[in-house]
Amino acid sequence: MSHTKGKLYVISGPSGTGKGTICSILTKDPKNEFSVSMTTRAPRPGEENGREYWFVSKEEFLENVEMGNFLEYAEVFDNYYGTPKDMVLKRLERGHNVILDIDVQGGLQVRKAMPEAVLIFILPPTLTELRSRLEGRKTETRDIIEKRLSKAVNEIRLIGEYDYLIVNDDRDVAAAKAASIMTAEDCRVPDKVRSLIREYEQQQKGE
Repeated sequence: MSHTKGKLYVISGPSGTGKGTICSILTKDPKNEFSVSMTTRAPRPGEENGREYWFVSKEEFLENVEMGNFLEYAEVFDNYYGTPKDMVLKRLERGHNVILDIDVQGGLQVRKAMPEAVLIFILPPTLTELRSRLEGRKTETRDIIEKRLSKAVNEIRLIGEYDYLIVNDDRDVAAAKAASIMTAEDCRVPDKVRSLIREYEQQQKGE
């Protein structure tokens, strides 16, 4: 029995935990594809449209919301972020694993829309280390950093909604753990097979 459809992986965690780096390492495997989200925020230095995000206007984003073209979307710090649904589903049908790098709010939306999705939470070693990483990026004001730290505490409270937890105190080790999770999930017995076994057992009892 073969299972050719890909799996959807959601990788979440506070901003600055290294989610993007882990996703980049995972997508070096040709079986794994990164889902590029759509956002209304402005590009950061070095970012390219269609690589980190699809950068669109607020009007275009809301048009996609009305068309039902998002698997999930959320407003974060006065900007919208969303995952184009049709692109994800097409990749899964082709047998590719799709990785989403989204916040916890978006991750929980995906869990409701696609219960079979696998949710992985990336945690910093400490909040002090997280602050240091955010300040080291030198891309945000102190006020925004404080907002992100406050949001991080609220996100950490939702770890129980996720399937797996990885503490990222070493990016290579953290990425290896994420890859191990994906390997284990590839070996999971599909629910369809479980249903066939139960049906077979019921038929045997009826004979």
